[in-house]
Amino acid sequence: MRRTTLLGAGLATVLAAVPLATLAPAQADRADRDGHGPGTRETVRFSTFNASLNRATAGGLAADLSTPDADTGAVRQAHKVAETIQRTRPDVLLVNEFDFDPEAVDLFRDNFLGVGHGDARPIAYPYAYVAPSNTGIPSGHDLNNNGSVGGGDDAFGFGLFPGQYGMVVYSRYPIDTDAVRTFQTFRWADMPGALLPDDPSTDAPADWYSPAELEDVRLSSKSHWDVPIEIGDETVHFLVSHPTPPTFDGPEDRNGLRNHDEIRFWADYVAPRAGRAAYVYDDEGRYGGLARGASFVIAGDQNADPADGDSVDSAIDQLLRHPRVRDPRPTSAGGAEAVDQGGANLGHEGDPALDTADFADGAPGNLRVDYVLPSKGTKVVGSGIFWPIDADPLYRLTGDYDPSRWPFTGVPTSDHRQVWVDLRY
Repeated sequence: MRRTTLLGAGLATVLAAVPLATLAPAQADRADRDGHGPGTRETVRFSTFNASLNRATAGGLAADLSTPDADTGAVRQAHKVAETIQRTRPDVLLVNEFDFDPEAVDLFRDNFLGVGHGDARPIAYPYAYVAPSNTGIPSGHDLNNNGSVGGGDDAFGFGLFPGQYGMVVYSRYPIDTDAVRTFQTFRWADMPGALLPDDPSTDAPADWYSPAELEDVRLSSKSHWDVPIEIGDETVHFLVSHPTPPTFDGPEDRNGLRNHDEIRFWADYVAPRAGRAAYVYDDEGRYGGLARGASFVIAGDQNADPADGDSVDSAIDQLLRHPRVRDPRPTSAGGAEAVDQGGANLGHEGDPALDTADFADGAPGNLRVDYVLPSKGTKVVGSGIFWPIDADPLYRLTGDYDPSRWPFTGVPTSDHRQVWVDLRY
């Protein structure tokens, strides 16, 4: 995620968790599955997309999505995001950087995803889940230690209003909303062996945050959700999050360390040894991790590359090398081609075909930060990253960073690419 300066942001009241679910899909939609959809022994496409559907002020996203015919940069960007999703046609989709607003969830579904774009057909998601995010919620503490309290850096997660940079799950399959677990309020200090940041100006260890602050500081910069998806007779736990970028801090590396532990949370949650997740508690006060043998898919913009970038060493390896996690290693021709952007990309160790984000060429360069990771034992039948090569007509949906062409965001849609994995159940 690129953090940009946003002007005119205000604070909005945080709403209670609002799971959105509707009745079963219409018969016409069931027939339009591209090989995916409800049934037995079916292929299900899981996907994650940091779509940059964040806005500068509370309510701004809903305002844009309520006027789909407006000729503005914000609305054009939302249409390109929708077209990208229509062309990849996932069955279960996590959208990161979608400002928390239940109204916006329906507006995007109805006015954008539900309307065709050229030869990209509409796509219907009869089920969705959204809940509050820690972003922009004032902590009441001076968390960046700059001598004053207030602003995005002092929120529980960076944001200029509650819910900025939130997330939403869309699904063609039923969501068991009664069984959803959220971990928004889990305290960072309650994780055994947490990598709490240290103030380098003192001799005391791990003292960036005061004891009073550690009573309140939350682990998740947005939230962590366990969203059960009902696929035939099987329940697949969609484990979604969006850890903080490991930058925008100082020598204490508070964001890098938090990113590591946000990733670690899922590694512990799905660990085969039950005791490893005994410390975990959800927002309802229930303890423990995922049941042994349960199927899951971990998804989201993890803001960590296994070989390059600024994350703490081995942060994402906690998942990629986990005994219960499978890495399908999706690739794209566009990512491989983009190494010719030069700069930091020329010195990277990782395979550029695996990259999922087109970041600044000077630093950190393009990185693999977005993941869809199923549980081991799940049959993987396909995977990919939506990153067309320059000569592809669909390159217009990704492009290269160029504010002169796309003044709203600098890119047509997002600096992240949509990632998908096809799984057989």
